[in-house]
Amino acid sequence: MNGEFPIDAFAAMSQGAALRPYRYARDDLGPYDVAIAITHCGICHSDVHLLDNDWNVTSYPFVPGHEIVGAIIATGSEVARSRIGERVGVGWLAGSCMECPQCLSGNENLCRQSRATCVGRHGGYATEVCADGRFAVPIPDAVPSEYAAPLLCAGITVFAPLHRAGLKSHGRVGVVGLGGLGHLAVQYAKAMGSAVTVFSTTAAKAEEAHRIGADRFVTLDRRDSTVAEAGTCDLILATVPVDLPWAEYLRALKPNGALCIVGAAPGEIKIPAVDLIDGQKSIYGSAVGSNHAIREMFQFSVQHGITPTIELYPMKEVNRALGRLRENRMRFRAVLVNEV
Repeated sequence: MNGEFPIDAFAAMSQGAALRPYRYARDDLGPYDVAIAITHCGICHSDVHLLDNDWNVTSYPFVPGHEIVGAIIATGSEVARSRIGERVGVGWLAGSCMECPQCLSGNENLCRQSRATCVGRHGGYATEVCADGRFAVPIPDAVPSEYAAPLLCAGITVFAPLHRAGLKSHGRVGVVGLGGLGHLAVQYAKAMGSAVTVFSTTAAKAEEAHRIGADRFVTLDRRDSTVAEAGTCDLILATVPVDLPWAEYLRALKPNGALCIVGAAPGEIKIPAVDLIDGQKSIYGSAVGSNHAIREMFQFSVQHGITPTIELYPMKEVNRALGRLRENRMRFRAVLVNEV
């Protein structure tokens, strides 16, 4: 291995393989880049998709991780040296072109040349990571690092569409799934003034849903479970990475209601045209969030006391944590900690 700055990480050497220790050299920093000494990294279900190459974009060896918190230890020539030592977070995006219409309008997450933190490059299951310093967001002092990490992906993924929706205090939001994304969506929607209905296949989660702010809990154990909720929601956020009875959820919307997909469900979404026409309903997706939206999310989280429910693991126990996630036993987000 060549290079002055070795990085210790955990990598998969092939599709679906367990992670093992892996060392590589830090690349030379570009003018806007920063090197970050990682203290915490969240585990996201997208990491599992990438480990298994479900999206056909993974190259091996592969170091996952895109919910990264740490301190800046080196900077490129165009980054202020005063940022060294700053505690920052990096989410799904590690950079973009910063020149296209989307970037110039503050929508870097929609840039066609955006660079994902762990696609085609090594991510945060490591001692260090490099990213464009403009995507290394300062973390408010009031947010502990272990809670900040999941907010950088799970948090912004649900906060951004809820914030854009301009929710009214008399409205109702439906949240499909009470997992890593869903338990944060409930908290954000409630803090924005909406009544919240949780749709879940796990009846045992009802108590937890009500504890974090849900007003209603619908157990999806019968074919007509969502039909019984017809016309009750202004917005439904689908947070689970599974195929769903999409037409039933459209019927659960009020006129002019919208179904927003943030969970990476497999396969095609087939909707009868009449289900969209009747009631002027819509269905759309949302892609993480911009740098500005991440800053807003942190401020909102501090203001309303919103935190993820997490399980902490030493970095060396990454395979145990991933196993719990694969078995759907995580409550609700895992965070890896680099031992000092």
